[in-house]
Amino acid sequence: MAINEDILARFRNVVGERGIITNAEDMVPYVTDHRELFQGAAGAVLRPASTEEAAALVAICAEAGIAVVPQGGNTGLVGGSVPDGTGKAVVLNLGRMNKVRALDALNNTMTVEAGCILADLQSAAEEADRLFPLSLGAEGSCMIGGNLSTNAGGVQVLKYGNARDLVLGLEVVLADGRVWPGLNALRKDNTGYDLKHLFIGAEGTLGIITAAVLKLFPRPGQVETALMAVPKLEDVVPLLADARAASGDAVTAFELLPRLGLELVVKHFEGIRAPMETASPWYVLMEWSAGENTRKETDDGTLRAALEAFLEARFNAEVVTDAVVASSEAQARELWHIREVLPESQTREGGSIKHDVSVPVSKVADFIAEGTRRLEAQMDGIRVFPFGHVGDGNIHFNVSQPETMTKDAFYEHWKSMNRVVHDLVMDMDGSFSAEHGVGRLKRDELAHYGQPLDLELMRRLKAVFDPAGILNPGIML
Repeated sequence: MAINEDILARFRNVVGERGIITNAEDMVPYVTDHRELFQGAAGAVLRPASTEEAAALVAICAEAGIAVVPQGGNTGLVGGSVPDGTGKAVVLNLGRMNKVRALDALNNTMTVEAGCILADLQSAAEEADRLFPLSLGAEGSCMIGGNLSTNAGGVQVLKYGNARDLVLGLEVVLADGRVWPGLNALRKDNTGYDLKHLFIGAEGTLGIITAAVLKLFPRPGQVETALMAVPKLEDVVPLLADARAASGDAVTAFELLPRLGLELVVKHFEGIRAPMETASPWYVLMEWSAGENTRKETDDGTLRAALEAFLEARFNAEVVTDAVVASSEAQARELWHIREVLPESQTREGGSIKHDVSVPVSKVADFIAEGTRRLEAQMDGIRVFPFGHVGDGNIHFNVSQPETMTKDAFYEHWKSMNRVVHDLVMDMDGSFSAEHGVGRLKRDELAHYGQPLDLELMRRLKAVFDPAGILNPGIML
């Protein structure tokens, strides 16, 4: 349904002039996705300041049959937070709902609104001497509502799990404007279906998350960070297993970086230098963390001593040929900065076709080797750029354009490259979307690879929660 002046007036009565945007130029940041792959249009951008306002807006849309596209920081990578080009939908941006409603240090929880920026929540937890471990490259601008709606992953999934594992309760606006008050702070509650998990990872298609109860953790007293040169890809996963054993399972992150990635970071980011002189086909950025009183079987009992002993053993076994161990928080941040700008370095280099995939951890090396072989056979000069979260089997298996090809010409091969990689992933019992979601970008892939019964049940759930189909239409299904 078209959004007429009477409906706009009703929206204004709920949120005031500050809470509504109707000028097309001002709406551009809200209708364009983070990677500029999707450009949409909207009848209005609505910015509620409370759950009550959000519910009232959705109720108006339900009555009028207007589609609603929920949006947080709009940092997603699959086009799931922008409307289509018809201009018939409204964007419901939750950025004004940014309060920490409560923080209970003894219960290790905080109750937060969907528009809170992830980095701000990390800081709020730190001020209470607690840790909120969800961490990803966009944490300075992404919002927790979007993180939960996409079940975000990040670099510490190995130890703390995905976003789904960090939630105790939710508050959700349903498709008819009612509010589901599920802000439960209990760790044990077996009174029926655990409904919150239906909304986490649903990308706003079943309901709009407006607040959440998040788990907090003790802050680690010891954190050690090392960058290791690992010449053989087949040694990477055994190295992870050895690190978990040597540290008493204190490995927080285990990130794979290719030589090409390090070269592009140094090339495109002024002031960043290679942390070591050793040229290696592969590098691993590893973090260990533990409490102050954690003791290891070493001379002084510290985590640092355990790490040094581990590295010495790996040197002697010729698994690791060089390593840099951060001697300060500043040096650790420098090493992590290299990992954080890795995707941007690829963008600055030119065209990039991205694959956010996962396979069982034990199959990571075989997947990378076989995927590289297949893509190089598909196109001369292609530069395969695999990196990411070995610890949970999530590899960002990206490819950069050949230096002799234009970006536009390279992008004509996007679907054929997807098919090569995703076919291999599915043959290896993996997933074509590990942490970015489905959105618009991978909707056809879900239809292609999804199990018929899975898709049937998803459509039936959609019909129950959103019978009129107004919540994020065209996303996922």
